[in-house]
Amino acid sequence: MAKDDLLFLPLGGAGEIGMNLNLFGYKGRWLMVDLGVTFGEDAIPGVDVIMPDPSFIVENRDKLDGLVLTHAHEDHLGAVPYLWRQLECPIYATGFTASILRRKLSEVGLQGDAPITEVKAGGKFEVGPFEIEMVTLTHSILEPNALIIRTPHGAIFHTGDWKLDPDPLIGDPVDEDALRALGDQGVLAMIGDSTNVFREGRAGSESAVRESLIELVGKYDNRVAIASFASNVARLETIAVAAEANGRHAALVGRSLWRMNEAARENGYLRKTKPFLTPGEAAKLPPDKVLIACTGSQGEPRAALSRIASHTHPDVELDEGDVVIFSSRIIPGNEKAIGRLHNDLCALGIEVVSEQDHFVHVSGHPARDELIDMYQWIRPRIAVPVHGELRHLHAHRKLAQECQVPQSVVATNGEMVRLAPGAPKIVDTVKSGRIAVDGANLIALDGSSLRERKRMMYDGAAVVSVVVDTAGILLADPVITLYGLADDDDEDDVLYNLVLASIEHTLDSLPKPKLRNDDVLEETIRSAIRRTIRGARGKRPQTDVHLIRLDDWEADTEETA
Repeated sequence: MAKDDLLFLPLGGAGEIGMNLNLFGYKGRWLMVDLGVTFGEDAIPGVDVIMPDPSFIVENRDKLDGLVLTHAHEDHLGAVPYLWRQLECPIYATGFTASILRRKLSEVGLQGDAPITEVKAGGKFEVGPFEIEMVTLTHSILEPNALIIRTPHGAIFHTGDWKLDPDPLIGDPVDEDALRALGDQGVLAMIGDSTNVFREGRAGSESAVRESLIELVGKYDNRVAIASFASNVARLETIAVAAEANGRHAALVGRSLWRMNEAARENGYLRKTKPFLTPGEAAKLPPDKVLIACTGSQGEPRAALSRIASHTHPDVELDEGDVVIFSSRIIPGNEKAIGRLHNDLCALGIEVVSEQDHFVHVSGHPARDELIDMYQWIRPRIAVPVHGELRHLHAHRKLAQECQVPQSVVATNGEMVRLAPGAPKIVDTVKSGRIAVDGANLIALDGSSLRERKRMMYDGAAVVSVVVDTAGILLADPVITLYGLADDDDEDDVLYNLVLASIEHTLDSLPKPKLRNDDVLEETIRSAIRRTIRGARGKRPQTDVHLIRLDDWEADTEETA
């Protein structure tokens, strides 16, 4: 590629929802927009957080001029604490986003290390060869920003996450006149959110949810808990308003809720909202006098609501006849976890209310009518859909074409798009993928350790130590350990004896040259164990054989005698 090429390279969030990592290249320099995570799932044991593989930009970090964060959702900034040491670039964000990020950096010992420049709403600044202007939109979090990235080839409008909320409750509605003016100036490309491209109409307003929740809470006399996304500060304010309107006191249960509350107040939000009660204070109130906002709307096992449902929360309990309102949507992939939580609550005699039962939530992403409005205002020459699975991206491209956008490109993670000069097209492919936080380490999601862990989860494991002499004669009973392959002691004993017999048979049947070859003997024993377990249990366990050969056994025993 020529240095004059204007490039767009997604490494996360294109072909999937979550883990956003976008790169813009010009004059041999790179600008990063967002650096997010997604969360682990049942099929990946031991992994809580997953993020994009940043190898390409890490290898070119001397050309990386900065990271701009559009807003404070985890899928846009959650990877910064894990990956900043590999990048060590300046960070730009508005005040609320910066407050959230500082708290997250502090948790991993990076407080004060990462240089964060706070940008005012609507602020303009430069990062390398890029002139950037932040444009405040509306979303389900405070201070969501689109970016106008100006270059000699033209302006790029990167939407970030957004919607058109006519009454967002906190913050101003979208400035339609300013967006029309931007379209009149000319926009080369729009990099746009595709999450709700299949949803007809409009996402809806936070003010409508407030009215509905006030009415809903008023129907109950017992204790009421509302589970919502912690980042939705407008929803927190709504819970406080609903509590006061119904003679209750609002409490926060969950660390992330308190973190958002503190960051919001730090930046001048929630000024008219009374301080929230702590979990301990809420526990002392009569059931009809408290309204609890709690984390865990997605069934997260460590969140407050799951702990309450399992009676392991230190302060808060819900009893038969209490109510839990899920003021949230189900994020794809979380269906099973949320279903389990609903069932756990129902087993306690707790009434569960979700968006299927009542109007309790609106999305933070644009539905089709809002996407159409934005295309009519911005009128870009090129549409590049992001923030969606492949089916979302193709549907978004079709919608852009229907909105008379002349050119469009669907690119997934690792596909480099040349936006200018000339017609937009994919010009290169770079390494992309996923990495996982595994304890204190970052590992490849498709690496050997996780493959082995998955295999053990589904098929169990067998570990065997075998001691033989130089001729391959067994000198002691093998030490056999079987994991996840038997349900009780009797079954374990049967399987143990079968494995032992397979080892003895292998040693008896192999010719002498093979008995003296460590690699051949070890692999033959391993294969015999796997065949035995597969025949007995129908499983292919992770199998490790430790062969110990005592070369001087005969000499040692004679000398001892």
